[in-house]
Amino acid sequence: MDRAGLADFLRRRRETLRPEDVGLAAGARRRTPGLRREEVAVLAAMSTDYYTRLEQQRGPQPSEQMLASLARALRLTGDERDYLFRISGHTAPERVTAATHVAPALLRVLDRLSDTPALILSNLGETLVQNRMADALFGDKSGYTGLARSEIYRWFTDPSERLRYPEDDRDRQSRAQVANLRVAYGSMGERSRAGELVRALRKASAEFAELWDRHEVAKRFEDHKTLVHPELGPIELDCQVLFTEDQSQALLVLTAPPRTEGYEKLRLLAVLGQERFTEPSPYELP
Repeated sequence: MDRAGLADFLRRRRETLRPEDVGLAAGARRRTPGLRREEVAVLAAMSTDYYTRLEQQRGPQPSEQMLASLARALRLTGDERDYLFRISGHTAPERVTAATHVAPALLRVLDRLSDTPALILSNLGETLVQNRMADALFGDKSGYTGLARSEIYRWFTDPSERLRYPEDDRDRQSRAQVANLRVAYGSMGERSRAGELVRALRKASAEFAELWDRHEVAKRFEDHKTLVHPELGPIELDCQVLFTEDQSQALLVLTAPPRTEGYEKLRLLAVLGQERFTEPSPYELP
């Protein structure tokens, strides 16, 4: 671990960013250029003391998970992310399998979306980051681990995952989930995380196995869908998708036309946040 190199790299990357670059308010005039240490710590979901010690060459070796959070917070490119791992004493993640480093270009768009649900997904359906409105609409997805990080896996193994969709639309969603996974499987290969996901789902779900054998392949670019919120009921939304150049990540933005019921419900959702007023379904996660 190159403590001096790590400290200098973090400081210089922090100083190149402005609050507006990461979706923060500029606030009062600043004494130093760039973001404050406490702002980077919040973006990376770590304590200010821990981050400060890294910049002062006093911190312990960061874990790979912590480095991934720092790379996202500092909006690092793939090359910069790899460099961060190496000077911290870790092997850089393989580009083919490490689709969890959020593309800076997508993050810049997400940072500017505050009044409508938006989230960034990997090609395996893993929620990499989501804004406050997406938290309110879908719930916080950051607590999942292992295969359950993939919404595709949860769709076929966890009944609560389907409660957000009307019953008459669930078959279509099942086919779309499998068709999306086919695309990832084709690009990543049998021995990749996509292959691991396929093997696990074929054992866990007869529905998945039947759909997988159809060999349907498709990515969703646009969609009109109805989502069922536990407090607000059905919300009709348009879903627009922006992919990275290599198709490994996608930014989903959900909107509703002005003066529609869906639009008014989104405005109400912004006020409610994740507050709940009714008893959860027995199938819902706590």
